[in-house]
Amino acid sequence: MKSEPDVFGLTHLQKRPGGTAPWDGVRNYQARNFMRAMKVGDQVLFYHSSCEIPGVAGLAEIVGEARSDDSQFDEKSEFYDAGAKRDNPRWSLVDVKYGSTFKNFVPLTTLREQPALKKMRLLSPGNRLSVMPVTPAEFRKICELGQGK
Repeated sequence: MKSEPDVFGLTHLQKRPGGTAPWDGVRNYQARNFMRAMKVGDQVLFYHSSCEIPGVAGLAEIVGEARSDDSQFDEKSEFYDAGAKRDNPRWSLVDVKYGSTFKNFVPLTTLREQPALKKMRLLSPGNRLSVMPVTPAEFRKICELGQGK
């Protein structure tokens, strides 16, 4: 899951009550579908994007499965969607809980240098999704890098 650290970074999540927050405002159908497939207990790599040094800052966990993102119905919200219907919501959110901050921040440049990550969706040209799956092997490799192993 990707977020701008100055808007909502891993430290913001950590400071929330219970270290938990809804992951709202996703307005891309593919990213939404990836969220809808998430299950309670799924581990999340928390990636800082659109910043001086983008990369993986740590881990979070899914603690609430997909439900309606009600900001789609709020005309005052930046995430308002005039075409969304309450009886068939277009957009979803999941609840995310802070897990840990990596001992070593894993910059995008380091991710690109790893042969084991060469097929990672995040590293594909033009991929700007805020939510995307990783394989178990990719997850393990990034965790190793983050823990300094």
